[in-house]
Amino acid sequence: MHLAISLNIAADGQDILDFGQISAIVRNLEAAGVDMVIISDSADAPSTSPFEATTLIAALATVTETIGLVAGASTLAHQPYNLARRFASLDIISHGRTGWNATLVQNPREAANFSRPEGIADDDFRRRAEEFIGIVQGLWRGWDADALLFDKAGGRFHDPDKMHFLDHKGEFFSVRGPLNVARSPQDTPVLVMSGLGEADFDFGAKVADVVLIEAEGAKATYDVLKRRAVAAGREPMKVLMTVGLDELAAGGLEDRFDTKSCDGFNFALPADISALDHFTDRILPELRRRGLARSADAGATLRGHLRHGEGGAK
Repeated sequence: MHLAISLNIAADGQDILDFGQISAIVRNLEAAGVDMVIISDSADAPSTSPFEATTLIAALATVTETIGLVAGASTLAHQPYNLARRFASLDIISHGRTGWNATLVQNPREAANFSRPEGIADDDFRRRAEEFIGIVQGLWRGWDADALLFDKAGGRFHDPDKMHFLDHKGEFFSVRGPLNVARSPQDTPVLVMSGLGEADFDFGAKVADVVLIEAEGAKATYDVLKRRAVAAGREPMKVLMTVGLDELAAGGLEDRFDTKSCDGFNFALPADISALDHFTDRILPELRRRGLARSADAGATLRGHLRHGEGGAK
């Protein structure tokens, strides 16, 4: 069973936390054996963090060793080249522990901060987001694993046959590539997707490494995503069911897991000591006793935690 924490640092009624407090919380979750922490982000409220998410996980990468660090980043608030470059850099800084949470649900107030005061139609947003995600994954694969030679004697920085231009010209974007960042230690950063509607299932099944789903209708969603991933000729993604504080009972989680409605759980928790202590001191030990949660050991990368191979559609 895979375990993620969507950490709400900006919960109502909660004191603003400084970085030292946040890093202590994340290190405790790391010691408990959690696979990854997810920090959402929005340039407009609401957001689960008062900090820009990729900046926060860059700092967290320097004070943690094994836990996966996933940041939300809007396809409306960024350009695909800059976002791909940022996450590729974060993945090198973290030694292969970074992921991008790409949501297909738009914040209707966000567009006004990015030169779109009239907003963007839902269908246009979906097509634009799919094109954006495809570009980012293509840029991440722009360098073969052994492309960089650093051969000072021979005067060769890279093998040109192992560098690939993207040369993307689409409906919304034109991106030449490649990135000026080396290939990720884990092949590509992990792509987490959330907010998928039925119209997004085919796309998510083709490109996502992890999909976050709601508890309602989880079994049907899980089955559809897995089936469509196999039909697309790729290793199925991991599907994590999002649950909150009111659902933190090990027996109930085991029942949901046993019905094959998910590959694990994404716990939406406030950055509150009592809530986190309840999770680490009571729920996790009981899940381990039932043989459902791993011990604190982990693979070297986030893909290692998830037991995932290479990322993204080819």
